[in-house]
Amino acid sequence: MKKAELKDAYQNILNQKLDLDLTRGQPSKEQLKLSEPLDQILNKKFIYEGDDLRNYGLIKGLDSARKLGGVLLGVNYKNVIANGTSSLNLSFMAIQALFFVGLNGKPWKNYRKISFLCPVPGYDRHFALLESMGIKMINVPLTGEGPDMEYVEQLVAKDKSIKGIICVPKHSNPTGETYSSKVLEKLAKLPKKASKDFMIFYDNAYSVHDFKKSKKLGNIFNLCKKFKTTNNIVMFASTSKISFAGAGVSFLAASEKVLLNFLKFYEKTRVGSDKINQAKHAKFFKDKKTIEKHMSKHAVLLSKKFEIVEKYLSKLPSEFGTWTKPTGGYFVSFDSKPGKAKRIYKLCDAAGLKLTKVGATFPYNKDPLDQNIRISPSKISNSDLRKAMEVFVISVLLAG
Repeated sequence: MKKAELKDAYQNILNQKLDLDLTRGQPSKEQLKLSEPLDQILNKKFIYEGDDLRNYGLIKGLDSARKLGGVLLGVNYKNVIANGTSSLNLSFMAIQALFFVGLNGKPWKNYRKISFLCPVPGYDRHFALLESMGIKMINVPLTGEGPDMEYVEQLVAKDKSIKGIICVPKHSNPTGETYSSKVLEKLAKLPKKASKDFMIFYDNAYSVHDFKKSKKLGNIFNLCKKFKTTNNIVMFASTSKISFAGAGVSFLAASEKVLLNFLKFYEKTRVGSDKINQAKHAKFFKDKKTIEKHMSKHAVLLSKKFEIVEKYLSKLPSEFGTWTKPTGGYFVSFDSKPGKAKRIYKLCDAAGLKLTKVGATFPYNKDPLDQNIRISPSKISNSDLRKAMEVFVISVLLAG
C-alpha cells in the first residue's frame, strides 16, 4: 500500500469515530458466563467441612480451597494459603511482610537499599507494586525461554542489594513464553549465589491457560527442595481468569517457615477469609480434571481472538515489526522498529483505539528502545477486534 493510500485508509478510520480497547487482559463476557453456575452452587448450605462459612476464622482458608491452590501451583495444600481475590494483593502483602517481619532473615526495613530483578518486557502491575514500595528495579532481558540467567547470576553475585526476582513463568505477560527446565533449575539454585534472604516471587497466573498445545512448565518447588532453597521462594496464583475476574480466590504457597513468618504479619490485617466464595470454588472445581475441562471451554473462545490478531499482523512486511505467537495466556507482545512505538500509540489513540501505554511493560514506564506494545485481545468482541487490528496495522505502516 502506497503512502497516499495509507493516509486515505487512516482518514477513513478517523471518520468512523471508533471506540475500541485493547488495554487490559480481561476475560470476555462469554468467558465469565462459563462460571455462572458457581454462584448458586451452595444452595444456602453454609456449614461446610465442619465450619460455618458465614463467620470469622480460618486465615489460611478452607482445606478444599487450599487443595485447589495446590493443584494450580503443584504443591501440597499444607503449603498453601487461600485468601482474598487477588494474587497481586497477596504479592503486595508478602513484600510488606518481608519489610516488617522478614520471611527468611531480618526485616528488609533494616537495609539501606532493596533491589529486584525484573524480566522485561513484563507485567506492568508488578512494576507499579515494586515502585510503590521504593524498591529499585533492574531490567533483565527475556530470551524466549525465560530470563537470561547468566546475566542474572552475574548481577546477584556483585550486588547484594538485590533481594529478589519477580516473574510470570508460564505464558509470561506479555511475551507468552514458558520458562524452560534449564531456566527453572538455575532459578531454583539462584539463592545460593545471591544474598541469604533472596526471594523468588513466582506468579504462576496462567498455569492452566493454554489455548493451543503448550510447552509444559516444570515444578520449581520440587527443584527448590532438591537445592535446599524452599525458604527462598513465594508462589502465587488465583482463579481470577478461571472463574470470575473480580470475585475469584487467590493463593500463596511457600515453605512452612516462610508461611509461618508471613502469617505473623498477615493475621494482623485479617480476621479470617471469605469462606463462602472459597466453598463455591471448591465445589465447582472439584479436581484437576474438572479444571482442565473448564479451561478447554475458555481455550475455544480465546484461540479465535489470537487467530484474528495473527491474521492481521501477518499482513505486515517483516521489516515493520516482530511479534509473539503465544499458545496460552492473554497477550501478544509486538516490537516495532526501534523508536516507533510511541508514534504507533498516538496514531491508534487518535483513531479511537486504546492501547496499553508504551513503556508500561518496563520498570518506571521506560522502554529503552521505544518499541514494545502489548496487545490484549481477550475482552473485545471478535468483530470489534478485527476493526482494532485494522487500525493497528495501518498505524504501524504509517509510523514506519
